[in-house]
Amino acid sequence: MNFSLSDSPQNSLFQKIEKVRRHQGKVRDTHITLAHGSGGKAMRDLIDDIFVKNFDNPTLSQLEDQASFHLASLMKQGDRLAFTTDSYVVDPLFFPGGDIGTLAINGTVNDLAMSGAKPLYLSCSVILEEGLPVETLRHVAQSMQAAAQKAGVQVVTGDTKVVHRGAADKLFINTSGIGIIPTGVNVSAHNIQPGDAIIINGELGNHGTAILIARGELALETDIESDCQPLNNLVETILNVCPDIHAMRDATRGGLATVLNEFVLGSGVGIRLDEQSIPVPEEVKGVCELLGLDPLYLANEGKFVVVVGQENAETVVSAIKSHPAGKNACIIGEVISSPSGIVLLKTAFGAERIVDMLVGEQLPRIC
Repeated sequence: MNFSLSDSPQNSLFQKIEKVRRHQGKVRDTHITLAHGSGGKAMRDLIDDIFVKNFDNPTLSQLEDQASFHLASLMKQGDRLAFTTDSYVVDPLFFPGGDIGTLAINGTVNDLAMSGAKPLYLSCSVILEEGLPVETLRHVAQSMQAAAQKAGVQVVTGDTKVVHRGAADKLFINTSGIGIIPTGVNVSAHNIQPGDAIIINGELGNHGTAILIARGELALETDIESDCQPLNNLVETILNVCPDIHAMRDATRGGLATVLNEFVLGSGVGIRLDEQSIPVPEEVKGVCELLGLDPLYLANEGKFVVVVGQENAETVVSAIKSHPAGKNACIIGEVISSPSGIVLLKTAFGAERIVDMLVGEQLPRIC
């Protein structure tokens, strides 16, 4: 219902009501209750105090059920729209090098960037378990905003749901994102050709190892931190020197091995890797040897694979190394015509073995 103010005696009362209704709410509770998902004042206060306050931008501040954009302004940046969505259920919520909030922002930003797109706008939907400390949610929202600012994106719309205690594990987040693919950029596994170079932007396994240690189930002490970081600026740096990138993909769940198997299955070629060229930190190697894990399958949140023509490989490696997110970049293998659909690894002993898709799950709830 809309109120219109007039010169009536009730004018001052209506003004007071209007002022109260425009006032940004504040959460008084210390823990999430079912009322925070009821659609009433408690929910509005939570949204205002935690999300609107942290993600504040002109689009979000409209508080509509959707975010709207001028198509003409988007079309000036490219000729195609990239759209992605992902959900985050990591355990624990906080870990060395990040938390579920930074994962949610960076993961979606990176999925967009792997198409060559410039990420622009994100949505944020949260599922909260009754009893979650409000300060935990506030901390996560602050992390999300800091990550969004670093990546140069805005969270412009979202949703909040609360479930009964025990119906979820503290906090789940879904983020969707849109970006614009510049004219002339065509990044796809279908572009991969025999002779292409396989490049990675740094060391593998840090995220998966950091999560494993943070769970406290093992009596291990290390300084390993997650590599969680946005990659869109690095991708832009690469495209500036070599627009003809054949394929890119971030090595998250399933690690490097899964990405490369997806490539060969989608392009009808094979890949040969050189084990000695693949960068893995000594701490990660130690944990893997102790637990019988393979670092090629460990999750990463700041590493991606670039496939490019051999003639452009060194130029791309140099460009990646010039960026803070790629200082340990290197060529780790090449695309071969046969056997197709197979990833081969040349071991340190000179033998070759097949690197297959991950069977089962090395580490659940990793992102």
